[in-house]
Amino acid sequence: MLTWLSLLFLALFSGIAFMLGKRRAVANAGGAKRVLHSLPGYYGSYAALWAGAPAALLLLLGAMFGDRVEDAMLQAQRPAILQTQDVDRQAVFFSDAQAIAQGISPSEIAYEGELKVALDAKVAEARRIDALIRYSVLGLAGVVALAGFLLAFPRLSADFRARNKVEGWVGGLLMTCSILAVLTTLGIVLSLVWESWRFFQSVSPLSFLLGTEWSPQIAMREDQVASEGAFGAVPLFAGTFLIMMIAMAVAAPVGLYSAIYLSEYASRPVRSTIKPLLEILAGVPTVVYGFFAALTVGPLFRAGFNALGATMIGGPLDGVGQYLMEVQNQMALVAGVVMGIMLIPFVSSLSDDIINAVPQALRDGSYAMGATKSETVKKVVLPAALPGIMAAMLLAVSRAVGETMIVTMAAGLQAKLTANPLDTVTTVTVQIVTLLTGDQEFDSPKTLAAFGLGLTLFVVTLGLNIIALRIVQKYREQYD
Repeated sequence: MLTWLSLLFLALFSGIAFMLGKRRAVANAGGAKRVLHSLPGYYGSYAALWAGAPAALLLLLGAMFGDRVEDAMLQAQRPAILQTQDVDRQAVFFSDAQAIAQGISPSEIAYEGELKVALDAKVAEARRIDALIRYSVLGLAGVVALAGFLLAFPRLSADFRARNKVEGWVGGLLMTCSILAVLTTLGIVLSLVWESWRFFQSVSPLSFLLGTEWSPQIAMREDQVASEGAFGAVPLFAGTFLIMMIAMAVAAPVGLYSAIYLSEYASRPVRSTIKPLLEILAGVPTVVYGFFAALTVGPLFRAGFNALGATMIGGPLDGVGQYLMEVQNQMALVAGVVMGIMLIPFVSSLSDDIINAVPQALRDGSYAMGATKSETVKKVVLPAALPGIMAAMLLAVSRAVGETMIVTMAAGLQAKLTANPLDTVTTVTVQIVTLLTGDQEFDSPKTLAAFGLGLTLFVVTLGLNIIALRIVQKYREQYD
């Protein structure tokens, strides 16, 4: 709370610096703004940046690393009784009578008293260090803000190149953001590669990529039976591919046809109504889709297949009927259909933008040759937009491969190597979540398998995005 109040006061001080800087620049020009090198706002912005930016950075650093500094100082000043003994914090709150009633000896009572005193002193010390760090950061930020203003304010003469300086600040900020984005991506990749390397030291990459049994178990003791887990990820890849194919079978035609209708056939009022309603689906959280799949689509599909199976029992398809009667709510088909519904606005919006980007001159030329509207759409518009549409489909595939919540709630957690959409399956992302749920130590193949799966998924999605970009670059047509 104190940090946010400090940032608020700093923003107010920067606003005052902006007004004073702007006024000083106009005053130095004798009231003639045309004499200034830059617009008056640039002079005010220069003063505000020097007054606010360094101090704001200092406050943010204090908020990020203040607790670590406090912990380091507390560890350095830890009382001896807390360094050498295990602390049972519940025992500190025993009264002497309670302790004697529980059979604790007087010497133990004395030790608990010393421990309580040490803990109380430690709490007081923590509060003192916390206040010292906070107020030191606030005081230093105030000094830096005032010093920055006093440094910038005298330089605001009429011929001062304020615009260049402010644009230099903006350019530096943009470069910093770019560097942070690159470093973040590099950190993610390096962490995945390093932890995956640790995993592949225990499990062969071939058995991981080509194995057909997934049972990531580890031994809790040396004599445990069935202590060796199986880390064959082919069932996970198969489940991911199966659900992705079902999702694209729903999203690709519906999304593409809706985009064609909205861009080529719908009137302006209809388009302005349907397009926002369609894109509402893009704002629905995936957990809501998961609930929809688990509570509505799953029971509906099960009832439909059970009813269909009941009609087959006793006939030539009795075996199929018996199987359909055993279908449950969780299946790959449910997850794929709901995921496809989720991807419809993604495919539709991208395809609509791509179709609208086709020049109107191509349509007019087709109409001039006597083609109908449907022929123009099939023979001219879609071929011209095909590279972009294919790229949109590949991006949708990447989105489907990375989905987790819908699969968790609608397809189950059982790893099966099957192509049957009525079976329960699992995907790579679901298993990553499962392996990293709870208190895990990153020193066993079971936990490190999540990084191997993550690296594989990263490579696949990166490859799909690269293919999409290559398609656009290779087949893009330039129209005048």
